[in-house]
Amino acid sequence: MKLKLKIFNKIFQLIVLFVGFTAKADSIPVVASQPLVWRIGVDVSPAYVPGTSAFLRGDNLENKRINSVLSGDLRVDLKYNPLSRNGMLYRGLYQGVGLDIKTFFAKNQLGTPGSVYAFQGAPICHFSDRLWFGYEWQFGAAFGWKHYEEDSEELNTAVGTSVTAHMGIAFKLHYEISPRWQLSFGLLGNHYSNGNTKLPNGGVNSLGATVGVIYTLNPVVKTAPANEELENEADYHRWSYDIVAYGAWRRRIVIVGEPPEPELCPGRFGIIGMQFAPLFHLNRWVGIGPSLDMQWDESAGLEPYWVIGSHDDNLLFERPPFGKQISVGLSAHAELTTPIFAINAGLGYDLVSPHGNKRFYQSLTLKTFVTSRLFLNIGYRLGNFSSPQNLMLGVGVRL
Repeated sequence: MKLKLKIFNKIFQLIVLFVGFTAKADSIPVVASQPLVWRIGVDVSPAYVPGTSAFLRGDNLENKRINSVLSGDLRVDLKYNPLSRNGMLYRGLYQGVGLDIKTFFAKNQLGTPGSVYAFQGAPICHFSDRLWFGYEWQFGAAFGWKHYEEDSEELNTAVGTSVTAHMGIAFKLHYEISPRWQLSFGLLGNHYSNGNTKLPNGGVNSLGATVGVIYTLNPVVKTAPANEELENEADYHRWSYDIVAYGAWRRRIVIVGEPPEPELCPGRFGIIGMQFAPLFHLNRWVGIGPSLDMQWDESAGLEPYWVIGSHDDNLLFERPPFGKQISVGLSAHAELTTPIFAINAGLGYDLVSPHGNKRFYQSLTLKTFVTSRLFLNIGYRLGNFSSPQNLMLGVGVRL
């Protein structure tokens, strides 16, 4: 076992060195000078499913209320060695990959989907050396849904695609039985939707308990004393500047006709967006700042250009001018930043907006740092906290 762990750590270090070499001044934002601490665990999570759509409330072929879900997870994660720089700055931080399988006790209605997700957590407060309370987020994809199909009698308004996003947040108590074994108990909320890439997109939510057992493969008992100089350096107030480019696709419902009625536009529409976001770092964990957001949406502002008399699959529009489909907004952001991942939440208002679009918008984004400057961007944008708008899939650079 020790030999395998040494080999795995050496491979990880070689990857770090290779990426650092190819990126020249940039480097993977982790410390590989100390062996990483690897863990494996299992979770069981029973949860309640709110009736957020008529389908979940029983408007389905079985006339069955879908109100519960049970999932089992297998997870692998790593922690920074407590003697390393990141281990001293981010004590208790862990991140990894999980696999789950879940049942809604309604296989004919929703199938038996499974998820692949990244997760990260850290302590919020310690009650003792062994007992602590912390947060955890999850972000990934759920596969295998029984979803809406046009030719089926099944009116599944909750899930429109076989693959959806998987987003979760948990708050857990952790208790260390020994250096190798740990228990966790907490609350977990999950959201599943396809980001408006296909309709219907009602989504499925759950809220319930989670219980886990974790085994540490190579525990490190030694700890380093607090390094005030190192912490002051990491908490130094500074500005950084993120430039993000993203794209996506979406479906659109328009209100046209005489009298006006909602109709689903055939086909999918492209989206291109950019953000310029200065970020003031309050400390090593938290940053705040404004953002200038620009987005072109091929489906925006279509109603005034409706071809009179066209409907359903033959619904037609004249092409709007390019400038009529651009939105420009200002937003305020808060970010939780760690060496590999950053979670960013924003509230914004479109100063320029296509006809009929929601001006008040919200965004939630996961940034995965490939180097200390370059990151992958996966986000989701809403209007008025309720109307799904589009995904935000792209890349960014931090200056």
